[in-house]
Order: sequence, then structure tokens, then C-alpha cells
Amino acid sequence: MNNYIYKCTNCNRECNAEGIEGNFVYLCPSCGKAEKNKPLEGVFIIEYDYEELRKKIKREDFLKLPAGKFWLYPWLFPLDEKKLNFNVLKRLALSEDQYLEYDYNKSKIFLMDETRNPTFSYKDRASGLVALKALELGITEIAAASTGNAGSSLAGISARLGLTSHIFVPKNIPDAKRIQIQSFGANIYIVDGDYDNAFDLCLEISEKKKWYNRNTAYNPLTIEGKKSAAFDIFISTQGKMPDNIFIPVGDGVIISGIYKGLTELLELGWIEKLPKLIAVQAKGSDAIVRYVKSNSFIYESASTIADSISAGAPRNLYMAAKAVKQTNGIAVAVSDNEILNAQKDIANYFGILSEPSSASVFAAYKNLIKEEKIKAGDKNLLLITGNGLKDISALEIWNDKPLAKDYNEWTRLLLK
Repeated sequence: MNNYIYKCTNCNRECNAEGIEGNFVYLCPSCGKAEKNKPLEGVFIIEYDYEELRKKIKREDFLKLPAGKFWLYPWLFPLDEKKLNFNVLKRLALSEDQYLEYDYNKSKIFLMDETRNPTFSYKDRASGLVALKALELGITEIAAASTGNAGSSLAGISARLGLTSHIFVPKNIPDAKRIQIQSFGANIYIVDGDYDNAFDLCLEISEKKKWYNRNTAYNPLTIEGKKSAAFDIFISTQGKMPDNIFIPVGDGVIISGIYKGLTELLELGWIEKLPKLIAVQAKGSDAIVRYVKSNSFIYESASTIADSISAGAPRNLYMAAKAVKQTNGIAVAVSDNEILNAQKDIANYFGILSEPSSASVFAAYKNLIKEEKIKAGDKNLLLITGNGLKDISALEIWNDKPLAKDYNEWTRLLLK
């Protein structure tokens, strides 16, 4: 008997796990819709018996666990404890010291450095859980649509666990991410279109081929996997949670996952209030920012240097917007130029090479401090979700290629 159910975020229908997981059901049977160039409707979240969980483990015992190993508390995830292979789980381990503290402009600033994950991005949190569920169900082939990071993550995690992956990507995928996907031995399908086209094609093909689908938000386990960061933040801070968490937002699943994890911490009685969630988008891909302001969605094609948060139709728009509103947070957009400047600053001040999507959060932090919408004295956490080496073209914009000089020239220049 499973200790969890699937609950629709739209109509609140509850479904048992056996019926959902055993029949490749992803969205609510009553109201679920996956239409082209539109957010998903009828997205599932997974709920647990929190009253029973409060009896199972105490706050002080949970805080003794290491960060980066979500399988150590499988009762907070849709996993069958009896089927977990700890030798396999070790292949999915994240760094235990991602939570970093810096001094910046006479204030403390905190970074969650996800650039050292198995495939160098936050997406490993979701891919790991989806792949474990595939193993549990006896599934061998998984598909995903991606701008790059989710695809390379699924490809790498699948290689570690002996699964076959099928990755659908838009034609403008950065070469570094494409090569990473290919190097892991995945089947890659370049779609002559944008991410939204790749997403829709992946849904159609995987349904006909009976491949397990990892598409973000469409598979509710992607939200569950990404909630693990909330628990890692809780452990890393020893329960002294940030006031504000800055999150790069494209499809809206990372912010939704973190919100889900935070609400569970609140439900368990382990925190007293929710941190404010700051949703950061690029101005060329700002559907969630617009939705938070207007409460209406109008499709606009996305165009930004921050490919990882480029989505004209954010698939988890409604839950992402709820995460902002329910935490009294802010949805903000920054320009590509601000993103590139922030990418340089993160590298220079903090020694972390972030990709443009991650750099957006530092750009937003500086803007909101300047506009006095947040306080520098608050405990501000910036989520750095991807490694800068995944997109060399962005780094080349602000790093001129140096000229070579011979031995004598360098001697004259450096010793004069």
C-alpha cells in the first residue's frame, strides 16, 4: 500500500498511485489538458499522510541528515523503500555543501550552488527521481523535451542507471548541451522549431512509442524531484531559513517544486513561515511575470540568451504563479544585458561559473535592492541552477579571445 496519492492542482481530484503509475497517466483524468502553446491543465501533485509523518521522524533527527541524498527519507517521496538499491542510489548523490555564504556590498548573501551536480545542473534532482521510478516500474526507455539541461540531465542519469533516453531539443540548443546529451549516448532529436514545439512533439511520440515521459510538469515526479532543494536548504541552514529565495523561472517547475517542499516543511511543523519566492525571468520570456500581474495568459514566442528559462508557454505556469502569490513573493524580469553583466559578476565576486539563466537571479537581486523592494539585511538566497560551461557562446560575449605573444614579447611586457 502506497503512502501517497496524486491530487489535481485544478479540480482537486484524488487518484491512487497504482492507477496513475501503472497506466502511464500524467495529467488529471477529469480536467487534464496538454494543448499546443498553452500551459498544462490538471497538473498533479503528490500528497502524503503528514500526520503520520510527524510521528515517523522528528525535526531534530531530520536536521542530522546530510544534504544531497533525498533517498535517506524516502517516505517524503513516491518511492518504494523495499526496492531501493543503495549501491545505485550513490550514483545520484549531490554535493553536501552547496549552500554558500559570501560578503557582498557590506551584506551577507547566500548562494545554492547546483553547478556541481552529476550533470552540472539543478535538473538532476528531477531526473534522478523520475529514473528511480522507471526502474521501480520496470521501464527501460524515457523521453524528455528540453532546451538543454533537462535533456543532458536525463541522458546522464539514464546512462548511470542503465536506461535508454530519448531527448527532443530545439534547433537553437547551445552546442555544449547538445554535445553533452550525445556524449551520454542518448538518442537526440533536433526539432526545427522552439522548445514549445519540442515539448509537443515529445508528448506525441512518447505516447505512441510507450516511452516513459519526463517532460517537466507533465510528469508530476519532476515537481517532486525538484522539491528536494527545499529540504537541502532546511538541512544546510539547520532550520534557519532564508527570508527570500531567488529562483530562475522558465517552465515554472523549479519554483513549484521548491514551493511544494517548503509547504511540506510547514505542514510537518518544522518551519513557522514560508520564505518569499522571487520568480526571475528574462524580459524576452516573461509569461509568468505577465500572468502574475494580469492573471491572464497570452502566448508570445520566447527569445532570450538565457536558453534554460526560454519558454513561451510555461507548462507549470499556474502553480508557479501560485508559489509567488502564496509566499508574498515577487515576479520580475531582467534584460539579456543585465543577465550577462550578472554572469560576469558571479564569476568575479563568487568564483562560480553560472549559465545565463542562473545569472538572472543576481541581476534581479541587484535591481530589487536598488528599488528597495527587498532589504540587503534580509537573508537572501540565490539559486544557481546551471554551470556556465554548458553555454560557451554566452561566455564568449564578455570574454575577448586573448592574443598569443612569443616568449620575448611576454618578457618585455612583464619585466619592464
